[in-house]
Amino acid sequence: MKRILLSLVSGYLFMSCSSVTDLSVTPSKSDLKFPVLAKSWDEGMPLGNATVGVLVWKRDSALRFSLDRTDLWDLRPTDSISGPNYRFAWVKEQVRKNDYLPVQKKFDWPYDQLPAPSKIPGAAIEFSLKQLGEPLHVQLYLNNALCEASWKDGTTMKTFVHATEPIGWFVFENLQEDIIPTLVAPQFNKTGPSGESDPVTGQDLRRLGYEQGKIIQNGNEIVYHQKGWGDFSYDVVVRWEKVGTTLRGVWSVTSSMSADKAADEVKEAMQRGVNKDYDAHMDYWNGYWAQSSIELPDSILQKQYQSEIYKFGSASRENSYPISLQAVWTADNGKLPPWKGDFHHDLNTQLSYWPAYSSNHLAEGMGYLNTLWNQRDTYKRYTRQYFETDGMNIPGVCTLTGEPMGGWIQYSMSPTCGAWLAQHFYLHWKYSADKTFLKDRAYPFLKDVAVYMEKVSEVDANGVRKLEISSSPEIFDNSLEAWFKNMTNYDLSLMHFIFKATAELAAELNLQEESAHWLALKKQLPDFDLDESGSLTFSKGFPYDKSHRHFSHAMAIHPLGLIDWSEGENSQHIINATLQRMKECGPDWWTGYSYSWYGNMKARAFDGEGAAEALRTFADCFCLKNSFHVNGDQSNTGKSKFTYRPFTLEGNFAFAAGIQEMLLQSHTGIVRIFPAIPSSWKNVSFKNLRAMGAFLVSAEKKDGQVIKVRVFSEQGGLLRIASPIDGKILEYKTTKGKWLEIPTR
Repeated sequence: MKRILLSLVSGYLFMSCSSVTDLSVTPSKSDLKFPVLAKSWDEGMPLGNATVGVLVWKRDSALRFSLDRTDLWDLRPTDSISGPNYRFAWVKEQVRKNDYLPVQKKFDWPYDQLPAPSKIPGAAIEFSLKQLGEPLHVQLYLNNALCEASWKDGTTMKTFVHATEPIGWFVFENLQEDIIPTLVAPQFNKTGPSGESDPVTGQDLRRLGYEQGKIIQNGNEIVYHQKGWGDFSYDVVVRWEKVGTTLRGVWSVTSSMSADKAADEVKEAMQRGVNKDYDAHMDYWNGYWAQSSIELPDSILQKQYQSEIYKFGSASRENSYPISLQAVWTADNGKLPPWKGDFHHDLNTQLSYWPAYSSNHLAEGMGYLNTLWNQRDTYKRYTRQYFETDGMNIPGVCTLTGEPMGGWIQYSMSPTCGAWLAQHFYLHWKYSADKTFLKDRAYPFLKDVAVYMEKVSEVDANGVRKLEISSSPEIFDNSLEAWFKNMTNYDLSLMHFIFKATAELAAELNLQEESAHWLALKKQLPDFDLDESGSLTFSKGFPYDKSHRHFSHAMAIHPLGLIDWSEGENSQHIINATLQRMKECGPDWWTGYSYSWYGNMKARAFDGEGAAEALRTFADCFCLKNSFHVNGDQSNTGKSKFTYRPFTLEGNFAFAAGIQEMLLQSHTGIVRIFPAIPSSWKNVSFKNLRAMGAFLVSAEKKDGQVIKVRVFSEQGGLLRIASPIDGKILEYKTTKGKWLEIPTR
């Protein structure tokens, strides 16, 4: 009996190890497909789950997986962010004295010259292609978040990053050659000069001064341990098994900042098996894609949109860190990532979360809000130390843990940065109608920022509230002139917003005295400055008269919506004049995100042709073949004089938001269906895009006629919707959890 039982057990183990791998895929028209592997890291196929990520590409004669993790950071403190002159009052004194060089030396130079604090890369896994040769086909299946490569001899490779665990799988099938993975560590102490110190192109890794970690192989497992600055360290583990012509393996990257242990993660994954993990992986992605969808007649915009929503699902989760400049795809070129891969809050993180709301991905957007909420003590300490006030501001450039990093302090330590970040708490409340979130998160966060804004500003003899010195990203770069004596429209719009929104939320909570207080402060603010044509300026005496990448002067139009088309002729004139002035000055010094932002503003002006043109230019000219935004014009068609290629993500996600603005708008409290689509779009539809008030909207236009509108009310309440036929405002009392059919004929 024992012998028979042993045979049965042995047979079961053999069948388990040699069972067929089932990684079935569902192709889409938007999948990324190429005949060869990319030959640079920034064109690799991106996979990720907001904690770990991988880029699949070819380096030399090897198939390479560039591995990354969000909490791989060198967090050494910057000496300049301390000391007796670490005060906004000292900066203002230097500005008054017209002696700004000491400020640049203290805050700007260290960011440019020192390698850390900074995001750092993980490692790479390589498979030799000397015997296999080049694959004939490489495809990223967006529906499945899986990359596949296939060879002439029938060999296939499939790889995916588990949607919810800090691991990645790879499976080679029909493998006729004897290949195994090798682990390649970043070169932290390679001999020779340490290289350049340019933060844009990336500083040399050797400047970090690490002792090179050890790679140890034991049978079918490789372990790499790397010590970083201070007590920080990280681990990479890869384990595999070969059964017949199938090679299966799993990898993990973990850091000392997390309780995750790479060795344990890999061991547990191998015990679960690839099929079970893929099922769990697809549970997430099936649910993610079911949240919303769109169908556009423009194949370029459709494909780019699908790629952006895919990357958003790969880079953000409810409890992840926010999307940094490169998220989970740090540079794999022997250098630190562009701009140190940090968190730029002067535009980059904000634009990255624009699409979270209308696309009905509020949960993924919470990774941003949860981190901002959890780091409030750090922000308040920064506010007390630098601005010497109560309340809360947020560094415009900061580390993983929220500490300021310096740089061009007009923006990296902007006096109004916190107000722009607070808008995302406001937006989550407006789109979710979650009163618990309003009471426990949104209002407290906005109130802290509003308290600070009241303290840091001053009221002059005429009763006008203002800042003594003001800035507008990134006008005049980091020079003395970048501090304006008169309030900039950028700072002014954020002050108008924070007092207005905080008053609105207080009233919603029946805190009438507090609401009145914030409204009284808003009334003390001056009006926006306009030039002779009615266009928004940067500041009084400083019109938008030269091409610039950052539309900071137009914040009141978008994203803040303080000047809106719905307000009538005067606002419409300001919007038209501002957009016309930007067009006249031209895009010479625009980057990719400029086109995405411009597309959003064109949509807010109900200019469907203009929005589509700007967004198509972004997709055609400012993205690599894997859809990554690389700032400069890659088309050689004169769309910008910036032609460099530092990879950042904000332009990608702002693009997605622009498409959503074309299809659905609700920021005025009125839901508008297809408000800004080109007249040539006769057949277009969307499902479950989210409108303010927690309404999920689906609509279809066929042969130029809107034939279907359905609205699902999550919270109940009054729905105000513009008729897609004649524009009349329709009102419905909706019931929580019910669908509503809107007649269109």
